[in-house]
Amino acid sequence: MSSHSPSSRLYGLDTLRALAIVLVFMNHYLLFVSDGDSFAFWGDIGWTGVDLFFALSGYLIGNQIFAALRSEQGFSLRHFYARRFLRTLPNFYVVLALFYWWPGFRGDNALLPIWKFLTFTQNINLTPGTAFSHAWSLCVEEQFYVLLPAVAMLIAACRQSLRWAWVAVAASVMAGMLARSYLWNEYVHVPHGGLGYYKYIYYASWCRFDELVLGVALALLKNYHPAAWSRITSYGNRTLLAGLAGTALMLFVFFTNHYAYWVTVVGYPALAASFTLLLIAALSPASVLYQIRVPGAASLALWSYAIYLLHKQLCILLKPVWQGLGYGADSVPAILASMVASIAAGWLLYVLVETPFMRLRARHVPANHA
Repeated sequence: MSSHSPSSRLYGLDTLRALAIVLVFMNHYLLFVSDGDSFAFWGDIGWTGVDLFFALSGYLIGNQIFAALRSEQGFSLRHFYARRFLRTLPNFYVVLALFYWWPGFRGDNALLPIWKFLTFTQNINLTPGTAFSHAWSLCVEEQFYVLLPAVAMLIAACRQSLRWAWVAVAASVMAGMLARSYLWNEYVHVPHGGLGYYKYIYYASWCRFDELVLGVALALLKNYHPAAWSRITSYGNRTLLAGLAGTALMLFVFFTNHYAYWVTVVGYPALAASFTLLLIAALSPASVLYQIRVPGAASLALWSYAIYLLHKQLCILLKPVWQGLGYGADSVPAILASMVASIAAGWLLYVLVETPFMRLRARHVPANHA
């Protein structure tokens, strides 16, 4: 995701990005560290933080591409890829090196061949529980970053390109539902999920792209339908309430019946649509979400990518440390200490690795246009 200067940050987007990383932390802590039921409902449903990241990424990347296509300078594919890779790869490579060069860091978990990480294909047929498995979502996003601008430029070259763009959005959502329907019937069959659910549906790019596409649709609306965008963003608080209601409904549906057929087929785009309503509220000047600056949210948003890469394995490694001090994994001191350690490690990675490359990018690839 793109970073902004402090003066240009959108507080609503910061709040949503901070919420996403908190949800992911709670879910990973519950699954890989907790001895009981840490964070209860929120730990169980915290995986949806990744889906919120998908919606955010789809909008932010789509907005960059469409704004550049509409500009006098035009869109530069070379600059786009340079800026994306300078944003995402340095942090990723540093953490990947920790897993491969420091056996103590990865622990006893099996590590996939490095070419799967370097080609961002690790998520394809991924078996849960392998080392650095949470990088699957980065693979989905990187694949999307490679495909989206090429598809956007192809559609832009067509006659009636705007109509074809909306057809592509609708087709992508339909394709995602059809893919999940086929794969559920082929590999899952049972409503309680199992290995096949994660390996062939949850981690699969073709089953998750439609969530990013809904964020892209929002960017398409903003850049090419200004009158409709103005009307929609004039009702920010109503949109916020609708987004909260839709999100609450979908969280309940997934919590109670995550692996069922129809929840699998329709639930993911429905969840993304609810998050998209929250994005509209975050971009609506009259909305509470737009106006309120949540303390610490901007920093969490800025460091969220680095925190995401490090927090899971760090918490796993720290568990025996807290136990040696007499604090169980589900105790408040252990949870708070793990949170603080994750934020500190993310900040350190952000300062030492991400920031220098962002300066390099600003100096040599200043804008995403020709």
